[in-house]
Amino acid sequence: MMDINMYIDHTLLKADATEDKILELCDDAIEYKFKAVCVNPYWVRLCKEKLINSDVLVATVIGFPLGANTSKIKALETEDAIVNGANEIDMVINIGELKNGNYEAVLNDIKAVVEAAKDKAIVKVIIETALLNDEEIVKACELAKDAGANFVKTSTGFSTSGAKLEDVRLMKNTVGDELEVKASGGVSDIDTAIEMIKAGATRIGTSAGVKLSSEFAERLKGE
Repeated sequence: MMDINMYIDHTLLKADATEDKILELCDDAIEYKFKAVCVNPYWVRLCKEKLINSDVLVATVIGFPLGANTSKIKALETEDAIVNGANEIDMVINIGELKNGNYEAVLNDIKAVVEAAKDKAIVKVIIETALLNDEEIVKACELAKDAGANFVKTSTGFSTSGAKLEDVRLMKNTVGDELEVKASGGVSDIDTAIEMIKAGATRIGTSAGVKLSSEFAERLKGE
């Protein structure tokens, strides 16, 4: 039987997130034994200190949410986040350059973050599937693989829509067993989460982690 909690990146990326809300996020993650919390870079050190005696990882976002920072800045953000305690780096690709067909720029952009994180943190590459067609999704996944990333991730949660089952399937079919897939954005009920996992996701990014965990527990009671 799967442990849904170990798939969850418990997420709070809103601009108005306060210290109290971030600490509450960490408390939830400790209580429910979520895989990670995912927060903006400013809050990484606070989360690391709060989670120091737990198994919960600290993930943060780089070049977020638009992906239009320069590669140098993304690399510096990554280095700073790792110094502050980040275990996982969720970086946004340069979406405009992907759509423009400038694949070398996208590859080098991802590589800059992968190199900055090398042997210190895993890298999840956010491709923002809502803005891409199938061909572009496949290409983005191939570039992430070529750059040495660990995951491809559907969405920031700040675009026109979030994770879709067909996109998760396409991403998994493209990367196979070489990379993992994170579904994020709009995964707010247990049925959707389970479908994403069945489609190939090994991580679920959601602000509704407690709700998903509770719904899963209720379902197990009914079996």
